[in-house]
Amino acid sequence: MRALFRDALDVTPTACRRLAAGVVNGGCDHWGMADSGSPDVVDVSYDNPDQPRLGLEVMSFATLRERLLPPVAAAPNRLDFHQLTLVTRGEGTALIDFVGYPCAPGTLLHVRPGQVQRFPAGPQGGIADLDATLVVFTPAFPPPVPASAAVIDEGLSPAAFSLSAVEYRAMSVAVAEIAAEYSTLAERDASQAELTVELLRQLLAALLVRIARLPHPGEWNPAAGGEVFQAFRGELERAFATRRRAAHYAAHLGYSPRTLTRACLAATGRTAKDLIDDRVALEAKRLLVHTSLPVASIGRMLGFTEPTNFGKFFERTAGATPGAFRATQR
Repeated sequence: MRALFRDALDVTPTACRRLAAGVVNGGCDHWGMADSGSPDVVDVSYDNPDQPRLGLEVMSFATLRERLLPPVAAAPNRLDFHQLTLVTRGEGTALIDFVGYPCAPGTLLHVRPGQVQRFPAGPQGGIADLDATLVVFTPAFPPPVPASAAVIDEGLSPAAFSLSAVEYRAMSVAVAEIAAEYSTLAERDASQAELTVELLRQLLAALLVRIARLPHPGEWNPAAGGEVFQAFRGELERAFATRRRAAHYAAHLGYSPRTLTRACLAATGRTAKDLIDDRVALEAKRLLVHTSLPVASIGRMLGFTEPTNFGKFFERTAGATPGAFRATQR
């Protein structure tokens, strides 16, 4: 992770744009500044210089602040890896996919691949003065533990938790253990390092399971949706730009529409159609704010053949016309 934030010191504009399907056009590595829209989005690719083959890194928020130039710190950025931030001191507000999350001691943030974030800002608008630990990891690094699948899946899981005193103590111990083991890697011989990497994978899995059992806001309970909901989550992330009807998802996954809707209601309190619309609206917001693409082009990318249909859909789901939303968010 150090190289990612170190490279931000020398960032230059690069033609890089992530489209609705999550594809990056051009070669935007490290902290390349996208020039696809206003404000520019910094696309960040995972790169650990100290442990090139390790898909995990641990660093402090203070180290991050030291390495970021103000223009980069103020820009929205989009990761291709997971970023967990456990706050121990200070206050600020993080913005993740257009939702503001207050940060204070006991806050746990989780930014997933493809999400657009702004680093927590303080009262004066600059990057916040926080004490926090960041645990970053690639999607492939955690072992395949079913209980943690809902945490690492993209899309629908919560981005922030306000931990109770008991939860905070447990999470602090788990994060500290990962940090301690990570810090010993450079001192170990090859065989011991291999065992330490495996230990780090298991410690991360344990941390993710702890997150999975945290109380979720509202009616969110992914486990209640069972394997039907899990399959739908994955397929929704892959196909939201081309498949808009719940019945199409149900047929593709081999379930009846009623079974799919029941699973979604049990897991989130919302229907499958609601969740499809939410995901399409989120991508529309990203494209409207972080690119300069015409509104009609964005609509076509998201499966709307007529601009008027896209406009009506967006106004219904976002509460504003596409043009008004773009103007107010920039």
